[in-house]
Amino acid sequence: MIMAGSGVTITYTELDRRSNQLVHALRDAGLTLDDTVAVVAENRLEWAELIWAAQRSGLCLAPVQRHLRADDLAAVLAEAGARAVVTTPVHADAVRAALDQLPGVTVRLCIGGAPGFDDYATTIDPYPDGPVSDERLGSRMMFSSGTTGRPKGIRHPRLDVHPADAPPHLGGYTELFGFDADTVYLSPAPTYHTAPFRFVLAVQQLGGTVVCQESFDPEGALAAIERYRVTHAQFVPTMLTRMVRLPALARASFDLSSLQVAITGAAPCPAELKRQIMEWWGPVLHELYGASESYGNCHIGPRDGIDRPGSVGRALVGRIHILDPDDADGPDLQVGEVGQIWFEGTQPFHYRGDEDKNRMARNDRGWSTVGDLGRTDADGYLYLVGRRDHVIISGGVNVHPQQAEERLAEHPAVADVAVIGVPDDDLGQRVHALVVPSLDAVAGHELGAALLGFARAGLPRPMCPRSIEFVNTLPRGENGKLYKRALNSATR
Repeated sequence: MIMAGSGVTITYTELDRRSNQLVHALRDAGLTLDDTVAVVAENRLEWAELIWAAQRSGLCLAPVQRHLRADDLAAVLAEAGARAVVTTPVHADAVRAALDQLPGVTVRLCIGGAPGFDDYATTIDPYPDGPVSDERLGSRMMFSSGTTGRPKGIRHPRLDVHPADAPPHLGGYTELFGFDADTVYLSPAPTYHTAPFRFVLAVQQLGGTVVCQESFDPEGALAAIERYRVTHAQFVPTMLTRMVRLPALARASFDLSSLQVAITGAAPCPAELKRQIMEWWGPVLHELYGASESYGNCHIGPRDGIDRPGSVGRALVGRIHILDPDDADGPDLQVGEVGQIWFEGTQPFHYRGDEDKNRMARNDRGWSTVGDLGRTDADGYLYLVGRRDHVIISGGVNVHPQQAEERLAEHPAVADVAVIGVPDDDLGQRVHALVVPSLDAVAGHELGAALLGFARAGLPRPMCPRSIEFVNTLPRGENGKLYKRALNSATR
């Protein structure tokens, strides 16, 4: 792994040695098979050591969102059943306050040291650097994005094999994207998120190189592609937008010819943005749809991505069903009708400590859902329209805000946008747009009128915002997902 900003590197020889030392330290502290190690940290080299210590010891690694407040953090760590927590000085205060409520967490390590923690390096350095005699493949506990509430833990089952006998971690994606020992993968997103975590693990499992940005910045990502001859990269749509909107001279100054595959996901990628990226980078952009729950996965490649604008592709495993949101055991809706997305024939998942949510996530036929809404075309390609709990009911009409958000995001004066429902005496709810203007745009009545006209020119009238509000920022996670619960609470 190479840190893109500093150039600091860990080799496979060092990774082998350090991850073994960490395993011995955790074993000596009493952790055994299937115990959970939680990590609250920014992007740094030690993520590789933590991932592989768990993978070669049968432990469960739980990457935790690093911006949670102490009470929420305590609840998440308790839900994970964490016996050990590893953090950094940046997050030590919040983690310490959370751990004050959790006496059962007996191993408390801080990379770089902080009051109330044992120093990470000092703790593991005395231990042997060879493997333990009973190496078993580890597991992971990922967390939902928290866009509709506190993040929920999803524990993925452990495969009872030696780490050397593990199948490719990403399964079919390995061949689909051509991952191998020659892969140079750029990871610009926080490693605690599901996709970056899993792709880092998968590339290192194959012996490839991970180039990890400390935090995303658009020119830094392009510079890393050029400097390290990156072959594969993964970006959320907001990152792509920021790169596309760089000045033309800046965009033209980087050599991106090594890039074979760019992957986008976590949020739908607008068709116009996809077109602009591929005009610049060539036909390399793939889109994935899935969730932290791994309840189902879709993929669409570069050519289909242009030919079928707005689609996130077809199911890679299992079968997609679109059902009436109020009838989880009813018949499939007709092609083109919008409903709740269910997957048949995929791995079951379990929200730890939330049986109500588990019941809502499965129907009597054993199919799974996370509450997303969409439709399919005659060839089985899926098109997302939003989430069930984001639907706006305006004048008795169900309005899905995603299409309006994508339309407004095309306007050069819009840096970011969210569309929500606000109370309205006449309509019940009014479709309302919150817009972050671009740096060179002047917020005000004139721009608002122009944006409303732009929306009406490209959308059916019921989907069009009736009002615009200019704001300085929107509550997005580092994975690009919009936390609409915060917006809806603020407008009540």
